[in-house]
Amino acid sequence: MDAAARWGLAARGVLYVLVGLLALRLAFGSGEQADNGGALRELGRQPFGAFLIWAVGIGIAGLALWRLSEALFGAAGPDGRKARKRAMSAGRAVFYGFMAYSMISFAIKDQGSGSSDKKSRDVTADALGWPAGQWLVGIAGLVIAGAGVWIVVQAVRRSFHKHLKHAQMSRRTRKVIDVLGVVGGVARGALFAVAGVFAVQAALDYDASQAKGMDDTLRSFADTPAGPWLLAAIAVGLVLFGVFSLALARWRRV
Repeated sequence: MDAAARWGLAARGVLYVLVGLLALRLAFGSGEQADNGGALRELGRQPFGAFLIWAVGIGIAGLALWRLSEALFGAAGPDGRKARKRAMSAGRAVFYGFMAYSMISFAIKDQGSGSSDKKSRDVTADALGWPAGQWLVGIAGLVIAGAGVWIVVQAVRRSFHKHLKHAQMSRRTRKVIDVLGVVGGVARGALFAVAGVFAVQAALDYDASQAKGMDDTLRSFADTPAGPWLLAAIAVGLVLFGVFSLALARWRRV
């Protein structure tokens, strides 16, 4: 589990760094797709690209397996066996499980190459057709938006401190990780929160086209009065979160 967790955190870090860089290009006029699919395509263009895509996909699968083990047996720390902590770990396991499936599908050229925006609209359209589908989509949107706000609050409160191996870190390292964790966490939380708001709007309007994936959500930041500068700030934050995740692969207690 230790190896799976650290490999997974490193893979997540690579993805966020790439998505952040792609979003930064968007802010300055490039039309690249800034989501996990775009990040995987960017990896595929590198030497040994297929190997890198498989490595990231397997890493995210390891992250899902680690979170599943926490749900079943409890996480590290004094309160790791509490029901609330186990439920959160189960939710994360499902989230990363879907991510891993999408990436492995991409690697084998199956159905994982579509944009996150199209997938979001398709899933929302299917859900709206279910009995009480409008309510389900609205609740899902509220959960995603709430998760985004929670991520921001946890980052600002520096809740990640309790998971770090402080004894193995220098004072300067702790300060750098503080900056990465706070700024990166706020940017990631903002992305989740805005995506959740769009899902709620899709439910209220009964219109699946209102739902947005990562790429369209990032582009929406450029449509605010702050223009591309807000998108650029979020993009830099996502890169910093990626570096923070890479740091967690080294210094997090598992």
